[in-house]
Amino acid sequence: MLSFLKLIRYKNLLMVFLTMVLTKYALIHSITTNSYLSNFEFLILVLSVISITAGGYIVNDIFDIETDKINKPANVFIDATLSKKNAWICYFLLTFLGIILGIYSSFLNENLFFSFIFIGSILGLFFYSKYFKKQLLFGNLLVSVFVGLSIFILILFEFDTQTNSSTANVKNAFKLLFPFLFVSGYSFFAFLTTLVREIIKDIEDIKGDLKIKARTLPIVIGRKRASKVAFFFSSILLVFLLIVLQFLKNELLFLSYGIVFILLPLLYFMYELWFSETKKEYSKLSHILKIIMLLGILSMLLFKIN
Repeated sequence: MLSFLKLIRYKNLLMVFLTMVLTKYALIHSITTNSYLSNFEFLILVLSVISITAGGYIVNDIFDIETDKINKPANVFIDATLSKKNAWICYFLLTFLGIILGIYSSFLNENLFFSFIFIGSILGLFFYSKYFKKQLLFGNLLVSVFVGLSIFILILFEFDTQTNSSTANVKNAFKLLFPFLFVSGYSFFAFLTTLVREIIKDIEDIKGDLKIKARTLPIVIGRKRASKVAFFFSSILLVFLLIVLQFLKNELLFLSYGIVFILLPLLYFMYELWFSETKKEYSKLSHILKIIMLLGILSMLLFKIN
């Protein structure tokens, strides 16, 4: 059981769960007083996203067996603890559960078109693991979009539920403008931090990727140049945060939290990134960025406090 939990990277799944809970109950509920997805509808949506995400981790590990034996030998579970056949069974079960719950969630939302979000995510995660992960930057962008989507999907369901529940669609849409902007901001933050982290992970894993003849960014342009690309996207994230903090300059709580727990760690990360050269240093940077992402998501709690 423990091996299975490690296989689906349960810590990352907890991060997805925490992010969706905070987005709904801390962020959206604090900004708008309109009706929301019911707790049951939200639970179905979350279970669908987590099941699809878990399946994505499993299929990624299946296709990464050879590279993980080189890059992360201590973390190889498929063929070592869990057979590849059983891993595929877990993948199909989780994916089937995720798509069924996703379609049911769309049905409850009275918009079956949303089912294509879940279908597209499943297909995207599969082809990312099998093909796109080995391609120049495209795989990094794709997985970053999926991370951002785990936040953005909530405002899609909230928006559709609320506009469908009333004839005053324009009025409801206006009321949702601010939550839409805030959720979009967090989604963009998650997208950028994930993109930078994915590039850094590619730099870490360059030896294993070379063995399978992948064409990741550090393989094509070199580790140092790839780190400069990561620095470039980090700079975009920095500018984005400065713009957000400028809008929050009169909100002392938000401003203080943003500077101390997000901006300063990001500046430290960028400083270390500029001078990093070894696998150990890039691994450290990956952990720092994950902490920055967590601190950014936890800032949603400030909407409840403020």
